[in-house]
Amino acid sequence: MSAFEAVLQDLATQSSDTNPFEFISEAFAKLAEAHSQGDVFEHGHYLLGNSEFNRGLAFTNEERACFKIRGLLPPGIATMAEQEARALWNLSQKEKPLDKYIYLQNLALQNQRLYYRVLVNNITDFLPVVYTPTVGLACQEFAHIFSRPYGIYVTINDLGNVRSILSNWRHRDVRAIVFTDGERILGLGDLGVSGMGIPVGKLALYTACAGVPPEKTLPVCLDVGTDNKKFLDDPLYFGLRHTRVRGERYDALVLEFMQAAEELFGHDCILQFEDFANQNAFRLLEMHRNNFLTFNDDIQGTASVVLAGFVSAAKTTGVSIDQQTVLFYGAGSAGIGIAELMAVSMHLESKISLDQARARIWFMDSKGLIHKGRATGGINHEKAPFAHSLPEGPAFDITNLTEVIRHIRPSALVGVSAQGGVFTNADLKLMGEINARPIIFPLSNPTSKAECTAQDAYEQTSGRCVFASGSPFAPVTLEGKTYFPGQGNNSYIFPGLALGIMVAKARRVPDILFIVAAQCLADFVTPEERESGRIYPDMKRIRAASTQIAFSVANYCYLHGLAHELPQPADLMAAVKAFQYITDCYPSSHRHAPSNL
Repeated sequence: MSAFEAVLQDLATQSSDTNPFEFISEAFAKLAEAHSQGDVFEHGHYLLGNSEFNRGLAFTNEERACFKIRGLLPPGIATMAEQEARALWNLSQKEKPLDKYIYLQNLALQNQRLYYRVLVNNITDFLPVVYTPTVGLACQEFAHIFSRPYGIYVTINDLGNVRSILSNWRHRDVRAIVFTDGERILGLGDLGVSGMGIPVGKLALYTACAGVPPEKTLPVCLDVGTDNKKFLDDPLYFGLRHTRVRGERYDALVLEFMQAAEELFGHDCILQFEDFANQNAFRLLEMHRNNFLTFNDDIQGTASVVLAGFVSAAKTTGVSIDQQTVLFYGAGSAGIGIAELMAVSMHLESKISLDQARARIWFMDSKGLIHKGRATGGINHEKAPFAHSLPEGPAFDITNLTEVIRHIRPSALVGVSAQGGVFTNADLKLMGEINARPIIFPLSNPTSKAECTAQDAYEQTSGRCVFASGSPFAPVTLEGKTYFPGQGNNSYIFPGLALGIMVAKARRVPDILFIVAAQCLADFVTPEERESGRIYPDMKRIRAASTQIAFSVANYCYLHGLAHELPQPADLMAAVKAFQYITDCYPSSHRHAPSNL
């Protein structure tokens, strides 16, 4: 085994208490010491091929000689800032977002720390590239743009052998896994293994937004087949070529995966469900949430960021959340999750009962308004708490959104339907007529699936609406005033929440942690940001917001007996920051230059 391979083996088995920034510095020092004693490794290619260690042209002449990479690089030496400038120049030459996505993914596979520097320093520009909306297109084209694998693929054929599959991963101190079965990718449906782009993108945001060290994360795709005929007929598709396996074998694979992950990586490893279909999302969450450190970001993360939007909007409108009447268009896992967390928050904040809180929340699904005694469409277990008696008065068409708005008279309209443009100008105008400050949240992703645009919402309400969407919209100027649409992006919540859980080493993720995160995010919005129409912090401040959320979540865990990292650090904020990944420079190699250089 070469010296470099030995160091890589050390890295894979490092303690969870090891500071990764210091470890890499020590790793370089070990390599330099080995060289000075004549124990050189054979191939510098190992170093240049490992994105965690590779620093490209930033290697000094001494390091190039020490690590046997002299001649494998052009002679010029570049600072990290110069490398970032070169990456930005390359990105500026690419007009299509998908081309930018491909460039950034290749950079991540070549030089991990430079990738995160580019992303962190330019988060507003590139978050929409590495995640929504561009990641949706990337997933649709994943089989065509695929270059190098990243993460772990577990198939239904691996039943009984999942632990050995996971053990092939190069790290043992994994603290967060995002996993999907690819059945409901954003609003795009069943994309099979091409949905792997979502766990990869989510975990990039763990690092970029909150500073979770990337070597402590692992994206996983569970391949049980796909019902997407287009993919099954595509000769370049690289997943299992059969329709989805369901039932007992499917459930057995999910359980075996979660058990194997916990056995290999410990009770402190977060297992985040991502983009599971409605028929499985709630069911699997309820099945496993009390036995594993797990949450579903589509249900709970979305709920938290939307709750933060409502709490923040209350500071703008002067109408508290428990006084809102909310109409959801779409009754899938995301919408029900939002509604439940809102009801719990109303219950805790104003002391009204859960039933009273739920009575302020209405849903429309594909069959129209959900209400008691609905003749068609049925009402499942998740929807039942939000089935209310119809308001008194004349009958109305429960399948027509405009008519429902006219009779229910909601103060807030929330879109989670994945149906682009279903909030018509008539709907938006009516919301403006019955409310001084209507709340309009078209949350479906990607942008093409948004229920309305920011331009339409502001225009039809004469600029009076409080607006937030799932995907980004450009600022809107009306009568000389510019409004900055809020983006209710889960990236405001899940990275900071996860970091707080890691620091405290919580073993479960109760709903109250999502309320804590939502309240913290709402409080982080400045008066100046509210004046410009924002209900979320400027995306440029997301790292600071995530750090504060991590502190608040960890602090709650310590105060309420959920933490297992004991004793509590004397300075909890310092502990949070010490855990975070550094992107502004490369670790010092502490090199001991050999005398023959």
